[in-house]
Amino acid sequence: MLQRLRIGSKIAILSFGIVLFSLLIGGTILLGTIVHLREEELGRRLLVTARTVAQMPEIRDGLRDPRLREGIQPAAERIRIINDATYVVVMDMNRFRQSHPVESLIGSRSAGEDEGAAFAEHTYLSKGKGDLGTVLRAFVPVMDENHVQIGVALVGRLMPTIPQIISGMTREASLVLLLSLPFGLWGSWKLAQHIKQQMFELEPQEIARLLVERTATFHAMHEGVIAIDKHEAITIFNDKAKEMLGIQGEVIGRPIREVIPDTRLPEILAMNHPVYNQELMVRGARIMSNRVPITVGGETVGAVAIFQDRTEVTRMAEELTGVRAFVDALRVQNHEYMNKLHTIGGLIQLGRNDKALDYLFEITERREELTGFLSARIKDESIGGLLLGKISRGQELGIEVTVDRQSRLDRFPPRLDQHDLVIVLGNLIENAFDALAPVERDKRIFVSIEQDEEILSLLVEDNGTGIEEPARARIFDRGFTTKGGSDRGIGLHLVAGILHKGGGELSLESTPGEGTSITVTFPMMEEDL
Repeated sequence: MLQRLRIGSKIAILSFGIVLFSLLIGGTILLGTIVHLREEELGRRLLVTARTVAQMPEIRDGLRDPRLREGIQPAAERIRIINDATYVVVMDMNRFRQSHPVESLIGSRSAGEDEGAAFAEHTYLSKGKGDLGTVLRAFVPVMDENHVQIGVALVGRLMPTIPQIISGMTREASLVLLLSLPFGLWGSWKLAQHIKQQMFELEPQEIARLLVERTATFHAMHEGVIAIDKHEAITIFNDKAKEMLGIQGEVIGRPIREVIPDTRLPEILAMNHPVYNQELMVRGARIMSNRVPITVGGETVGAVAIFQDRTEVTRMAEELTGVRAFVDALRVQNHEYMNKLHTIGGLIQLGRNDKALDYLFEITERREELTGFLSARIKDESIGGLLLGKISRGQELGIEVTVDRQSRLDRFPPRLDQHDLVIVLGNLIENAFDALAPVERDKRIFVSIEQDEEILSLLVEDNGTGIEEPARARIFDRGFTTKGGSDRGIGLHLVAGILHKGGGELSLESTPGEGTSITVTFPMMEEDL
């Protein structure tokens, strides 16, 4: 609680400081504007006063007739007092002062640097700095009835200083502060609360430390990690991801589609739900990917992908489908040959050597025929070994597994390899074993592999329990199973992913209580995908 209050108070003080600074800047600009307006207003007033002086009969008569010059000073002083001017000076064409607030200066010659234009019939304002401060002066020529210049009227006034202007605005300034400071304090506190929530109650240095730790963690991971924001800009791209996908240089901040044109990560932003354990082809690399949306406060703000090179998970896939079955097949064959050896040994002990030889030749020929057929027609050892293992497994379970003697496999479809076909065939045959487990009649599984220049077709048929209609629509869902168990419902989900990758199709025919036939086809030409 103390930590939260400390964070909030720091942010509030910072926010309030920003408010005060803003008020200071605004006040400075406002004060400058007021000074400018005051100067303009004062200049207009001085010009009006100077024109009034220049048109007074006493001033004109005194400048024309030296005998009447005594009337200039009283008239000028009267105007100065009425208009609150600092001084009113009337000069003849020789620049001698005929009036001045300081009487000792009357009759002296003026030497002001800004007066020259006034003796050439110009009316203007001039600002200068003197001993008393900055003075604004208005110059107006004095003209006689014939429009001949006979002198100059000069009216000057000290400009108010900034402290004087501020003191004159005390009431207004107090009102502004009275209204702005409470709202500034309230706004600062609300802003501090909002920022505190956005920062998850963390200090800035804690956020910086977390960022450094997170970055180091991502780069230390053995999996590739890529994250994007809601605008599809890259926010995380660790070293392992660069290594897997062959990316060079810095990519943070760049659009993901620019770096990885065939990316599937932005679609998570549109779908707004995660996709787990999907095999993808990205920049020519086969990866197993988990893609998850990033949500903050119920809003999707980005997406993250965590993926592995497919070779890293091949072991898991093979264990689910074939490799573990090979080990089981060896155990079955060992058990099978032990029984056959016992039979041969018994025949020899009974003196039936001819029967023992016939039995030995029979089982040898059958095994050699099956092995020779698989070697000749199935060019990949993994697929051939899988079929041989499933046949042996079927014999142990009392299931006759038959491989169509017209089967042939010369090459793999584009984008697929032996691991993919091991997954497909292994899972289909294992599902057939499960479907035959409760059956009491003769149990049979038929497997066929057909291939030509256009398609590869895999067929697995059984005479098991079949699949009920409601379950057919969900058989490819991850975790869905009709057999129970927490480790079930994975095989056909993997098959669905391989179908999507290889552009394949699956056809299912099933009659409950009679059996199931599943046909999987893949195109053999890249343009068909």
